Amino acid sequence: MTAQEIERLLENQRKFYRSGATIPVAFRVEQLKNLRRAIQTFEPEICEALLNDLGKSAYEAYMCEIGLALSEISHMTRNVKKWAKPRRVWTPLAQFPSRSYRQAVPRGSVLIMSPWNYPFLLTIGPLVDAIAAGNVATIKPSAYSPATSAVVAKLVAATFAPEYVAVVTGGREENAALLDQKFDFIFFTGGQTVGKEVLRRAAERLTPVVLELGGKSPCIVDATSNIKVAAKRVVFGKFLNCGQTCVAPDYILCERSIKDAFVAEVVKEIQRQYGSNPLENKDYGKIVNAKHFERLCGLIDPKKVVCGGVWDATSQRIAPTVMDGVTAADAAMGEEIFGPIMPILTFDDFDATVDELKAKEKPLALYLFTSDKRRVKRVVTELAYGGGCVNDVVIHLATTEMGFGGVGESGMGAYHGKTGFDAFSHVKSIVDKATWLDLPMRYQPYKSKLYAAALRMFLR
Repeated sequence: MTAQEIERLLENQRKFYRSGATIPVAFRVEQLKNLRRAIQTFEPEICEALLNDLGKSAYEAYMCEIGLALSEISHMTRNVKKWAKPRRVWTPLAQFPSRSYRQAVPRGSVLIMSPWNYPFLLTIGPLVDAIAAGNVATIKPSAYSPATSAVVAKLVAATFAPEYVAVVTGGREENAALLDQKFDFIFFTGGQTVGKEVLRRAAERLTPVVLELGGKSPCIVDATSNIKVAAKRVVFGKFLNCGQTCVAPDYILCERSIKDAFVAEVVKEIQRQYGSNPLENKDYGKIVNAKHFERLCGLIDPKKVVCGGVWDATSQRIAPTVMDGVTAADAAMGEEIFGPIMPILTFDDFDATVDELKAKEKPLALYLFTSDKRRVKRVVTELAYGGGCVNDVVIHLATTEMGFGGVGESGMGAYHGKTGFDAFSHVKSIVDKATWLDLPMRYQPYKSKLYAAALRMFLR
C-alpha cells in the first residue's frame, strides 16, 4: 500500500469515527461477536499459518494464541456495557449542587503495530480492546510472519469494512508511511530499537502510545524452592514457542547450594517434555528466520553446554539448550536471548542479588521460585519489573483480570481486560452543575469575611 493509499484509508476511518457509528455499546458488542465467529471460521488457516511461520503445532497455536484471543473477546463482551457507563464519583461540598462522574470515551483512530513471535494473539488481542473501547483501527502486522499476517488481513477484510478496521501489510516503507500520519493513539509491541523510533515519531505529533517491549527477564530459584516443580515450569516457559516469548525467563539465577540438583532436573524435564531428540519433535517450533537463527547460534558457548547445543540450519531449529557456569561476561548475557538458550548463573547471597538487580534495566517479567515469604515480599515490593509470578512462569499474562505491560526499558502502559479497555479510552472528568443555586463565594470582589470563612471551611 502506497503512502497516498494509506492517507486515504485513514481519512475514511476518521470520517467513519466522526459519524458516531462506533460509539453505541451495542455496535461494539456486535463487532466483537463478528470477530469471534471469524476467528472460529478461520481457525484452520490460522493454525496452518502459525505452523509455516514459527513451526507451531495446532495445540500450541490454540493454547497460546487463538484461545487467548477468544478469551479476551468473551471477557470484553461480558463487561463492556458496564465499563462504558458513566461512573459516579463523590462531589466536594464546595461544588454543591452538582453531580460528578467519569466517562470513558474512545481515543478515535488507533494504530496497532504487532510483532512476529505471537503474530495472531498480539494482533487480535489489542484489536479486541480497541473495538470494545469504540475506536476505529489500522493494523500493521509484522513482515517477519508473512503467512499469519496474510491470514489476519484476510480475516479482517472478511469481517469489517475498511473504514472501520483495516490491515496494512508490508515492511519498513509501510511502517514509515503509517508513522507519518496523525493517529489518536498508537499501540506497539516489539523490540526496543523500533519502539524508540515509534515513540520519537509519536512525540512529534503528541500522540499517546503504549509500548510493549521486552528485556532480560530473570528467574530466581532459591534453596527453599521445590526443585522438581521449578524445573518443570521453567522448562515449559523458557522453551515455549522455541524460546521466542517476550516474557520467557531469559536467564536463571540459582542458589549455589542447589544448582547442581536444579540443572539435573532441568535436563530430565527437557527430555521428558521434548524427547531425546527435540529436533525431531513435531510439536517443537522453529526460529522465525535465518538472521535470528544465526544470532542465536552465536550465543551458544559449547564449553558451557550441559544439554542441547545442537541445531539444524535447514529447518532453523535449535534444540533446548542449557549452559552452566555462565557469567555476566558471556555473550548470552549481553542481550535479550529470545530463543531456546537457558544460561544458568549462581548466587550465594539472596539480598545482595536483589540489590544487584535493582541496578539493572527494568525487565518485562521476573520470576521467583521460593517458599520464603520474606524473600517474596522483598522481590515484589522492591524490584521494578512489568509483572511476573511466584513459583511459576509466563502465566500472569493469560489473566484477563490483570493488566499486562512493561516499565522503563521494557515498555510503558498496559492492556488486557479492563486495563486494555482503559488503554484505548480517554476518561473524561465531568461536573454537571445545577442552576437553581449559585453560591457567591467564588466571585469577586473578595471582601466578605463570611465568604472567606466559608471558603476555609470547604477547602481544607
